[in-house]
Amino acid sequence: MHANKLRKGCFVRLKSFQANQVKGRRIIIVLDLEVLEELGECEKLGEPKALEIKAEDDIKPQSTTMSTDGFYGIKPEKQQQSLPARPTNNSSSAAHANIYPIEALSPYNHKWTIKARCTNKSDIKTWHNKNGEGKLFSVNLLDESGEIRGTGFNDQCDALYDIFQESGVYYITSPCRVNMAKKQFSNLNNDYELMFERDTVVEKAEEQNGVPQVRFNFTNIADLQTVEKDTTIDTIGVLKEVGETSQITSKTTSKPYDKRELTLVDNTGYSVRLTIWGNTATTFDTMPESVVAFKGVKVSDFGGRSLSLLSSGSMTVDPDIDDAHKLKGWYLAQGKNDTFMSHAQMGGSMTAAGGRGNPMKSISQVKEENLGMSGETDYFDVKATIIFIKQENVSYPACLSEACNKKVTEVDPGQWRCEKCDKTHPKPEHRYIMSINVSDHTGQLWLSCFDDVGRMIMGMSADQLMELQENDSKAIQNAFQEVTCKTWTFRCRAKMDNFQDQQRYVVQTSHRIEALLTGARVRYQVSGASALNFSNECSKLAELIKGYSID
Repeated sequence: MHANKLRKGCFVRLKSFQANQVKGRRIIIVLDLEVLEELGECEKLGEPKALEIKAEDDIKPQSTTMSTDGFYGIKPEKQQQSLPARPTNNSSSAAHANIYPIEALSPYNHKWTIKARCTNKSDIKTWHNKNGEGKLFSVNLLDESGEIRGTGFNDQCDALYDIFQESGVYYITSPCRVNMAKKQFSNLNNDYELMFERDTVVEKAEEQNGVPQVRFNFTNIADLQTVEKDTTIDTIGVLKEVGETSQITSKTTSKPYDKRELTLVDNTGYSVRLTIWGNTATTFDTMPESVVAFKGVKVSDFGGRSLSLLSSGSMTVDPDIDDAHKLKGWYLAQGKNDTFMSHAQMGGSMTAAGGRGNPMKSISQVKEENLGMSGETDYFDVKATIIFIKQENVSYPACLSEACNKKVTEVDPGQWRCEKCDKTHPKPEHRYIMSINVSDHTGQLWLSCFDDVGRMIMGMSADQLMELQENDSKAIQNAFQEVTCKTWTFRCRAKMDNFQDQQRYVVQTSHRIEALLTGARVRYQVSGASALNFSNECSKLAELIKGYSID
């Protein structure tokens, strides 16, 4: 319709449709069709007549998927209209011979039965407002054709909640209302959802096989940067870190909520923080290095990109699928020792005005345009090559407490004290505070890089670098040598700062940083970095050449 292909007189191939009866009229509900533009348009073919309805006809709603073999007079083999169609001897299946596929359900259907697996069941939720009070629960239902959400309120909640069990297969028979889906409450790819009614029949199927266990549509961790905020996705990764359970209080309801933060990695070289909530957080006992598949996680732009498991989502540990087996093999062979980039490093690439990319500047433009001197924060990217790394004070010993990162001091051998946390640790975690000199075709610039960017550049943690420094002087020289003469795109934000009555430029990270001052009058700090994508660079050069109109 949007492409203006479907016009009066055009030829179409019905690929999927439903035959139904509404208020005594027989209608066809088209689910999918293809316009055959090559056949042109025609005012009329032959002498069409209205369909005569015989009184003795047993009118039953049907769901039909057509194949191209049945088009233009080629008689198809007779096939069952029910889906799934599989022989069975049990009486329960015989009583439900005409099974509808989930994808065929719509508000126009009034008599149907689906056979579906319950892939997720929510807790019972209650509400209280000026209109009264009530309770509800919801289930996600899956068959071979798709998924749909079903919700039961009040009496239906009492009647059906104990019947539904996760992973069980059920027959669900109308009357049951089919409504437009409320996407803010559902992560399923379906425009409709079910609302159980008083006479809705739910029966556990005797035959539990033949219905899919779960359906995933994975997004890898590296691609999260291209996913819109608030999008619901599925993802899979290796569990790298498991945080402690903590509690937050909702500002709107003042209710406490338990949460736990997980870190996932995959073979794209990226990591992401994923938050789980409620009972899932408090009872979580999966060991690190397990492969975990998440269905129904919400994408947030907090800290660049992060994920949150929705209440309607689910989690599967070490699923028996190809993606999980590949990830496990990669991690054991290589990934266990890899260093991963974080989407938190991408936060600096978003402008304060609304999320567009930073303007690309040359080093001379950064200086000539006096970025940051207006009192406002200026964001920019610079593409430059590392030509030197200052090896003195390349890191500092930091507190091991979560989200602290304050500098610690050694009070006794094996005793490192943090004044902020008032704790003593047996050892610190070293974090990068690198000073690097970079160059492009217009000049040179000193940049300060913190831990996330330092890990990317060096390809190892600061702890590993300090170990090399103590045990192998030749190896550490080689480590610094290997990362020079490499070109990166550095993401920065510039702001004027006052220090000891001197004005200077500061390019700040998006994270809280330590005031480890070098006394330099001008200091640029990096919030993120990315290696060059040579395919994109070639495309940019090609566009630049086109601008000169060179034949």
